[in-house]
Amino acid sequence: FMGKKLIKNWNWSKIGKSHQNISQPFSPFWFTVEPQDTLAIRGNTALLNCSAHSDEASPTRIEWKKDGTFMSLVSDERRRVLPDGSLFFTNVVHSKHNKPDEGTYQCVANIENVGSISSRTARLAVAGIPRFASQPSAASVHVGDSQVMACEVNSDLVPFTRWEKDKEALELSDRLIQLPSGALVISNASETDAGLYRCVVENVGSSKSSDEAPLQTIPEPGVERKLEFLVQPASVARLLGAGVLLPCVATGYPPPHIRWMFGDKVLEESDGRVEVTGGGSLQISNITEEDGGVYTCVAENSNTTIEAQAQLTVQVPPQFVKRPANVYAHESMDIVFECEVSGSPAPTVKWVKNGDAVIPSDYFKIIKEHNLQVLGLVKSDEGFYQCLAENDAGNIQSSAQLIILDHGVAAAAGPTPSAPRDVVASLVSTRFIKLTWRQPAEPHGDDLTYSVFYSQEGTSRERVVNTSRPGEMQVTIQNLMPDTKYRFRVVAHNSNGQGESSAALKVATQAEVQVPGPAPNLQAVSNSPTSFFLSWDKPLTGNGEILSYKLYYTDRSDVDIDGQSYTMAGLKKNTEYSFRVVANNKHGPGVSTEDVMVRTLSDVPSAPPQNLTLEVQNSKSIMVRWQPPPLSGQNGEITSYKIRYRKVPRRSESAVTTAGTELYKLIDGLEPGTEYSFRVSAVTVNGTGPATEWVPAETFESDLDESRVPDQPSSLHVRPLVNSIVVSWTPPENQDIVVRGYTISYGIGSPHAQTIKVDYKQRYYTIENLNSGSHYVITLKAFNNVGEGIPVYESAATRVQSDPIDPDVDLYELFHAPYTPAPDPSPMMPPVGVQASVLSHDTIKVTWADNSLPKNQKITDNRHYTVRWKTNIPANTKVKMANSTSLSHVVTGLKPNTLYEFSVMVTKGRRASTWSMTAQGTTFETIPSSAPKDVTVVSKENKPRTIIVNWQPPSEANGKITGYIIYYSTDVNAVVHDWVIEPVVGNRLTHQIQELTLDTTYYFKIQARNSKGMGPMSEPVQFRTPKSKCPKCAGERSTDQSGNISKICPSSSPQSPICPRNENLTVIIVSIIAVGVFTTIVVVVGALLCTRRSTSQQKKKRAASKSSNGSHKYKGNSKDLKPPDLWIHHERLELKPIDKSPEPNPVMTETPIPRTSQDITPADSGLESNPHLQQRRNSYRGHESDDSMSTLAGRRVMRPKMMMPFDAQPPQQSVRNTPSSEPLPPPTASSQVSCPSEIMADPEGSYHGSTTTEEEPSYSSNLPPHRPAHPHAHAHPLKSFAVPAIPVSGHPSYESPALPSTPLLAQTGPPTHPHVVKTASIGTLGRTRTPMIVTVPNAPDVPETSKMLEDVDSSYEPDELTEEMAHLEGLMKDLNAITTAP
Repeated sequence: FMGKKLIKNWNWSKIGKSHQNISQPFSPFWFTVEPQDTLAIRGNTALLNCSAHSDEASPTRIEWKKDGTFMSLVSDERRRVLPDGSLFFTNVVHSKHNKPDEGTYQCVANIENVGSISSRTARLAVAGIPRFASQPSAASVHVGDSQVMACEVNSDLVPFTRWEKDKEALELSDRLIQLPSGALVISNASETDAGLYRCVVENVGSSKSSDEAPLQTIPEPGVERKLEFLVQPASVARLLGAGVLLPCVATGYPPPHIRWMFGDKVLEESDGRVEVTGGGSLQISNITEEDGGVYTCVAENSNTTIEAQAQLTVQVPPQFVKRPANVYAHESMDIVFECEVSGSPAPTVKWVKNGDAVIPSDYFKIIKEHNLQVLGLVKSDEGFYQCLAENDAGNIQSSAQLIILDHGVAAAAGPTPSAPRDVVASLVSTRFIKLTWRQPAEPHGDDLTYSVFYSQEGTSRERVVNTSRPGEMQVTIQNLMPDTKYRFRVVAHNSNGQGESSAALKVATQAEVQVPGPAPNLQAVSNSPTSFFLSWDKPLTGNGEILSYKLYYTDRSDVDIDGQSYTMAGLKKNTEYSFRVVANNKHGPGVSTEDVMVRTLSDVPSAPPQNLTLEVQNSKSIMVRWQPPPLSGQNGEITSYKIRYRKVPRRSESAVTTAGTELYKLIDGLEPGTEYSFRVSAVTVNGTGPATEWVPAETFESDLDESRVPDQPSSLHVRPLVNSIVVSWTPPENQDIVVRGYTISYGIGSPHAQTIKVDYKQRYYTIENLNSGSHYVITLKAFNNVGEGIPVYESAATRVQSDPIDPDVDLYELFHAPYTPAPDPSPMMPPVGVQASVLSHDTIKVTWADNSLPKNQKITDNRHYTVRWKTNIPANTKVKMANSTSLSHVVTGLKPNTLYEFSVMVTKGRRASTWSMTAQGTTFETIPSSAPKDVTVVSKENKPRTIIVNWQPPSEANGKITGYIIYYSTDVNAVVHDWVIEPVVGNRLTHQIQELTLDTTYYFKIQARNSKGMGPMSEPVQFRTPKSKCPKCAGERSTDQSGNISKICPSSSPQSPICPRNENLTVIIVSIIAVGVFTTIVVVVGALLCTRRSTSQQKKKRAASKSSNGSHKYKGNSKDLKPPDLWIHHERLELKPIDKSPEPNPVMTETPIPRTSQDITPADSGLESNPHLQQRRNSYRGHESDDSMSTLAGRRVMRPKMMMPFDAQPPQQSVRNTPSSEPLPPPTASSQVSCPSEIMADPEGSYHGSTTTEEEPSYSSNLPPHRPAHPHAHAHPLKSFAVPAIPVSGHPSYESPALPSTPLLAQTGPPTHPHVVKTASIGTLGRTRTPMIVTVPNAPDVPETSKMLEDVDSSYEPDELTEEMAHLEGLMKDLNAITTAP
């Protein structure tokens, strides 16, 4: 830069000569003693030391500053400056409202005509009157346990606090310690610790004691007590070299063991410097910078583990790396004072000249962080310059002197040059000027050098630039200001000194060409998931009219725009884009704006979740697992997943919701031995995306035993091939014991060489990569959580390559097998016994064994291991790897509460093993690290004093959210404990608050919690309640079946869009009559058909309970009667009961946003072309529906549904729909009914009118619709049909997702779909179940419903079963003929 260049080019020999001539040395001037931070006692004396050294003849005068202002001490009787410069206080004054002595002090030493220097600053604090914020209280402690006696005093008096027991000084030890807060910790208590305790503050002028409190010791009863912290460590900052005590005291039974971790490693104690004292607190002496970090106190006993964290920050006072140095200079020169400091936190630096702060300007500049540059020196710049550095740990200062030398005139040394001639500005630009001139008329020597002095017009401070070599007569002056006038003069130098100056030349720099400046106020707003609206203002600077704008965005494309706004469409959903705008005028493109980042709006997911799997846990629960939708189909952050499930073949559904980070859910409370179907959909703030296909699973009939290991597998078969053996088996005969998987072990001559574990569903496995012509021994064991069962052994010899072809081997495999190179004669064996041990919320330790090592597992060669790990959240997470030369590796930087999979391989030279079996570990939870998001507040309809708060879970929940806390207040600046608190238990995402004040502004904040604690609060959201209650609406009101209240239209407004036209009423009446007539016909025919009973069937059914008067007998109270559904084992053949029982949605509380008729879209295209069917269609649920929702609002009239066989449906009619979000029905007792005298047909099949508008897509946070059910008065008990269940060896498979199953009795041709049967697959933990019993509906008997497998004693012979099937098929054909007759 210029300053250095100037100093470098200057003739320093001349300065030396001048210095010798003038004889002006630097003045040694520094502080020998500087003031230090001091704690004074009220009423006592106090002293702040300060002393300076100087070699000057003039005396040094010392003054003092308090809080930056010079003190006037002339007439002060209490404070005076001592002869050495120290400040003495004879009587320190301090009271609550008068604190004249407390503050920050600095002494300033001054030598007249030389300069001043300032000392470091020091704080004088005055110890206050001892006050106890908390005092010891009566307490008890179990022998061997810990207790804490509180004593909280003013923070500055803690060092003066001590404890007494029974009024005698208490001697502290490793067992009795005093915490930094002043509290006393008693660990490993004994009976001798009982007594009276108090804390005493002394040596601060006045002594004061706390109240006495008794401590009672109690014998340890040996009963379990909850493990909890009495004192937890708190984050603290300490100076380098000081000591620190991190307290940690826990209590509980069994007695806890306390250990400490530093980062992710266990902290080891060292000799005297790091030690655990007082039963668990950590004492660190002489701390270093390396000691800074996160410390975790882990307390654990045999029952549980708890932990607490604290951050230790090590502060390092400022230190000089480079101090400023004394400088000689001439006027007009540029100089730099260097100052480089270190410290933690990073120190701030300021400069002082002669005791006054240097204010940065055009001539005083801070460069390279802390250096001071002075441009164009003048005589008044002389003096002492000080660099003052300060951080939280302290402050330091260092000074340097600047002496301005005069240009000495050599006596009789010879003539100097005359003034240079013809000084002109040969080149003038906006920011530089080139000057040229001619040699002086009288040079008086050769090789002249030149100096150019210049200054800005209107200032006296002149700067200088020297030519770079002798004889050069031009110079370019840089870094000038555009459109500014300057004065220039040139001086020549010869060997005798500086000559005359040329006349001043005035030159103005050019003005810069005015291309447009940046367009201000560039804003980009996303107005849909695929578009932005951009706007900006006209540039403030610009020479001429703006011709156009050019818009640049992310993928480096650009658009030419005439106006000051633009809508950009066709963008990707939920994608971040950057925009900038450049204005153009006649001079060309101007200055670009800063990039503006904006993201397109999110949308409902366009793809369903992936890989939906079901795991039957027991007789009442099923674990549902899935993966997120593909990234391209998420269209925003997944806030939750909605799981819908239902009994097969019922249609009434239940729904549960999980957080967006959870990819599994345990559904419990199910009925034993019952088949359920599940589907999952992803939810964003905009709504619910498409759901997966229905996936079935069947709960166990009874819970299995897992108190012992499984029995031996019932069979094991092996089939050897050349390089592989196919192993197949059957499960243990005793299927009442849980089997969670199978272990296959094999090896040449011994089965212990390799071990493979497979899922409990598997029944075969192919062992690959075997040696041909070798004899292998194979064992198979079943295992569960208790352990492995008894093995079954088998041996087999692999074939040699020359063996004849096995007739069972597929010829295609033999001739089209991919080429495989010859195996290594001694391949590396993969590591075994891989285990993942979770250490913390972000650390897992992976260990393994290597069977190719000696028994002592000592590594003596150059092999190394590669550990790989990944998590499936998100699904596209990359695999990470790390190498290790030992048999373990600690993986850090993991996400909290996340399941990771680990596997290991070994590499030796060019040989490497395959990957080992995987091990899994889930990191511990930690508190949420982000606040709940998308907080919205709305007023409840017709209840102005009630509001509804909605939110979404935090992005970083770091564990399962167990609840939320809603804070609300009318003062946004109120302290937290003054806000009203509303707790929300569980994972609900909406809450209703009542009885608020009208016309009042409230502020709302939400805080999430998990098992580890509370997360941060969300930003306050403002909401103002309405001014008055809703005026009474004219006209009557009626409640439609959704629970929405709508006005009954007056007769004078028949065209009201809300109310049906008169002709619609006529259609409704005609429809009701038609349905009644049709129902009567069906009932009569059904009654006639019921008389057709075979003798054998009547015999079997006489054993069942009957009802003599046609009424039904149910288990339980009669008021809980629930009519059974009519099922013919197919999703399309059902008759729903006609009663609805309302209940709030299980996940959301009330949300007063009723859907309008415009929100409803027909779910079935067949309805749109048939207005009568459209009017008749509705969703009816019986007692099994706890939370009925109708998305058809008030547009539908409630009518009984009719039942039709499946084959009577129009083939083109839509058969798929989106189910409404309803919970499963509560379990009901098996019902017994008489022959159905009221059978109704459903002309639309059994498909009920739920619609796809359950959650309508929107571009803001949607409120979940609340649809209260309208209870219906009557329900008709109906006969249930059941079909036989045929055991098969696999899960039901469906060829068409739209037709999940096919009725057994309604087929007229060859079946196109496999039958759906209720039986255990061979892979369901090795369980089989009794087939269901067939009941033919032709007598008043007891048919089985959802629990037909329980307590059934009767059964059918095969010929009777065939007869029943044929009879039931005939019955269905009759029904078809009736319902399809014109």
